[in-house]
Amino acid sequence: MTGELIIPHDAPIDLIRAAGGIVIRPLGGGRFEVACIFREARGDWTFPKGKLDLGESFEQAALREVLEETSMNCEVLRFVGTTNYTHRKGKPKIVAYYLMSVAGGEFTPNEEVDELVWLPLEQVREHLTWDRDQELFDLVVTMSEVRAQAS
Repeated sequence: MTGELIIPHDAPIDLIRAAGGIVIRPLGGGRFEVACIFREARGDWTFPKGKLDLGESFEQAALREVLEETSMNCEVLRFVGTTNYTHRKGKPKIVAYYLMSVAGGEFTPNEEVDELVWLPLEQVREHLTWDRDQELFDLVVTMSEVRAQAS
């Protein structure tokens, strides 16, 4: 369906592998919204994501993390891309993101996520804290699945 991200053999040994979702839901009239989460502990607006468990694929981790952080079951529409950065503890980190649609559930605040807002497409970029998330979202707005969801 979406393929699996392959990490090169020469990747750093301490590379943190994580995955997340850019979650969309259709409105009426050819429009849709995107979920953005607020983490008070980090003081940031971002997309749901987290580290891979042992033996877990990036796609499996993305679905699990989105469920854990948003209480929503989702379906993967496609792979979006990755962000790479240095984690706050100094280790290299790669996060694979998938475009997802909501299949069910409703947000409940939890240990990791304090708030979730649904934003129209044109407000998402300015709401995100991190440049890397904004750049990733720039890829999303060009995807045919986003236009298909809107119709």
